[in-house]
Order: sequence, then structure tokens, then C-alpha cells
Amino acid sequence: MLASRSSGILLHPTSFPSRFGIGDFGEEAYRFLDFLIESEQKIWQILPLGPTGYGNSPYMCYSALAGNTLLVSPEKLVEAGWLSEEDLVNLPYFPVEKVDYDLVIATKIPLLQKAAINFKNRATTAELKELQDFCRQQMWLDDYTLFMAIKDAHDGESWHLWESDIAQRQPKAIEKWATKLSEEIYYHKFSQYIFFSQWQVLKEYANENGIKIFGDIPIYVSHDSADVWAQPKIFCLEEETGEVAQMAGVPPDYFSATGQLWGNPVYNWEELEKTNFQWWIDRVKATLQQVDILRIDHFRGFQAFWSVPKGEETAIEGEWIDAPGEALFTVLAEKLGELPIVAEDLGVITEEVEALRDKFQFPGMKILQFAFDSDRANPFLPFNYIRRNCVVYTGTHDNDTTIGWYLARSIEEQARVTDYLGCIVPEGIHWSLIRLAMGSVANTAIFPLQDIFGLDADARMNVPSVAEGNWSWRYSKEMLIPWLSNHLKHLTYLYGRS
Repeated sequence: MLASRSSGILLHPTSFPSRFGIGDFGEEAYRFLDFLIESEQKIWQILPLGPTGYGNSPYMCYSALAGNTLLVSPEKLVEAGWLSEEDLVNLPYFPVEKVDYDLVIATKIPLLQKAAINFKNRATTAELKELQDFCRQQMWLDDYTLFMAIKDAHDGESWHLWESDIAQRQPKAIEKWATKLSEEIYYHKFSQYIFFSQWQVLKEYANENGIKIFGDIPIYVSHDSADVWAQPKIFCLEEETGEVAQMAGVPPDYFSATGQLWGNPVYNWEELEKTNFQWWIDRVKATLQQVDILRIDHFRGFQAFWSVPKGEETAIEGEWIDAPGEALFTVLAEKLGELPIVAEDLGVITEEVEALRDKFQFPGMKILQFAFDSDRANPFLPFNYIRRNCVVYTGTHDNDTTIGWYLARSIEEQARVTDYLGCIVPEGIHWSLIRLAMGSVANTAIFPLQDIFGLDADARMNVPSVAEGNWSWRYSKEMLIPWLSNHLKHLTYLYGRS
């Protein structure tokens, strides 16, 4: 899967430039891929592509399998004939460097709704059949589109607060709501069809030019999601109310005295095992139709997970519970063949977690920003990489940019970095760490685009445990200059990754 030396860029599609306030699958996405091609990069890493809820986090989505339709390109809808150029005039003023999600939603959703009506009225028989075929092939689509239509009808209220008959999916209630909201359901189906149509064309362009898409699966799904509503038995919920009974998180550690309480329901692994992990098989199979490689977030949760009872406000009062990760990945390999999975093995990792990762030969992750603040045995220092089968990063979406990280360090802490490097190259500390990653034995090296640009902390994508203000960074089209492509290409050749 990642057996030969290669490198690539981490960039979520929301960060592309566009006149619609958020990145999309239009012209700038292809321009970015051309930048990768010219730079001789082989990997484009993205975050989860699902429809985001409160906080706009791609790790807290309304579905494990649906797409975020805010990424649909209105200009591509014009090319297809479902919108006109006149529909795209008089756009509001959008910030250039940040996504204003409320303004984007208020602008793009009406455009998608209009496109859905035009498609319904104008589509040829062949085009209508394409939509029907798509709907028939997506086993998750009926549940998701009904869920979203009912959610919209309840002003966004969480499903467990709906009327009890539909919250509990009683057949008569489902039939009633499906009939009542047929037009809204059609809109959501059309939007998903367009999302995946545009994404597949973009992915094919990448693959045809030697670039693999490196996607991401969060281990947990949001409580307020179509998955939990449709299959409550495989999650730890209160049977009467549908509320979360056991919450996901991580225990207190060096970084947090109270741990992290995420609030997602943990899995009822006994129920999943009864089905031979069918939900996970469906999830991974569908996701691998969208991407070429998968990072599984919080991989350690497949060996043992931290479970916190309902009502707790911190993650302190939890317990470790064993998970059947070996059985799960064995079944996935039997059903799907070789698993192109990268394990997010960061944090406090036990020997048992490492054994699970290594049994299936999943690459792990190495973060250079973690390498300089302990002794010489630090596993993130490149001379301690005992496995070539790993992915090295300057930082990820959860880290500060390299310049932001370096500037926030004390003089003594900066000295530990420069002492190890020997010097900072004239292009800056970000290129020094890029060189360090490129020259390591790790088969794969990945860099956030912010580090290629040399941006400071203002360009950070996410601050973990902070609910608002994340996931909004964007770059402007003028920043993607030939010098960057040429320099990255040179380093890629220099360190044997081209």
C-alpha cells in the first residue's frame, strides 16, 4: 500500500479558494492537483468528507457515509445545466482566509435546492436513471435522507428529542414522514448524487495522474447522526430515551488533568459481533470507493476504549474496556482483501495496541513536532523509527503550523530543535522540518499545505477540545506559486521520494 518512498500534502477541500466562501470540487481543486503533479507528489490527504453539524467538525458528522454537499461546485452545476450563470450573480461578500459557515449555508443550500428542481424538470431519461441507479446502490441513503428531512422539519433538533414514534423508528411513523417529506427527501438524494458525481470525477483525475487519495475514518460517529438513529442497538444508548449511556473519550494524562470527553456513544461490540461486524464492513467498503487509503482515527480504541458513564462532565470517571479489534480486522480482510489502512497511533499507546497494528501491518504515524521535548528515546525522533512502514508528518490538522509551533516555544525549547537540526535552512524552520521528514526512513512523508506556505498560527486548522472557531482556514489562489512547486519537487527528488 505505502511500501515505496513517497510524499504528499494534507489539505481538506474546504480550504480551497472559491468565490462561494468555501472550497469545493471546482476549478481550484483541479489546480491544486496540478500543483501536486508538478511537484511530483503522490498523495493527497484529506479529512473526513461527511456532512458536518455543530462546530463544523468533519469528525462529528450527521452520517458516516454521506457527503458534505457544501463542497459541491455551483460552477459545475452550471456546466451540467442545472443552474444558470444568472443564478451565481449577486453573491455576498465572503472572507478570503476563513470559512463563514453560516453565510455559506445560507448561500449554497438555495442553489442546490434550485438545481434539484431543475434536474427534476429537465433531466433526460438517461440522467434520471443515473440518479435512480445511484440511490439503489447506496444502502445508507434512504435512512440518511429521511433523517435529514425530519431533522430539517424539527429545526435541527437532535433525533432523540423527536416524537417518540419516529425517534424509535416505528414503521407507521416512518411511512408517514416519508410521504409527508417526499420533496425534501428527493432534494437530499439529488444533493448526495451530485456530491459523489463531482467527487468521483475529481478522484479519477487524481488517480490517472498517479496521485492517491488518503482519506480518514473517525472511529466514532456523532450521537445525532443517521447511523445511530437507524441502528441504535450497535451503540451504547439508554433504551427508553435514546440518550448516550456510555460516552467516548480518553482518560487524564500528561496533557489534560481531566482527560477528553468527546460525548459520542461507544459501540456495543457484542451486538456488532453478532452481525459479524456488518456495519463496519459496509462502512469501510463504501469509504474505499471514495478514497484509496484510509487513516483510522483513534486506532487504540479498537484494542481497548475508554468508556465514561452518562452524566459525567469530565473523562475522569471512566474505565478501559477491551474491544475485539483483531476479530474486526480479520473479518474486514476476509471480506475486502488487503486493507489500505493507516493507524492513528498517537497518544499513550500500549504494547497491545502496537501488536494489533503490527499484526495487520498497518503503518503508524510519526509527528516531528512531538520529537524534541523528552530524552533521546523519544519515538518521534527520526533515528528511532524502527519501522519504515510509517507515515511521518511535520504536524497534522490537530497541530499548530510548524512556524506557529516554533514561535510559541521558549528560547531553550527552540534551541533543542535547532541543536538537533544543526541549523535552520535559509527558507525557514518549516522547510527544515520538511527536509527532516523527507530524509527519514519513513516510507511516506506528509505535510500540511500551511507548512509549504510557511504560515503562522493564524492558519491553524484545529485546536482539539475547543468547540468553536476551527476548520475554517482557507488559502488564496495567488499563494500557489511555481517556486513552491519547484522547491518541493527538488526536495522530493533529493530524498528519493519522486
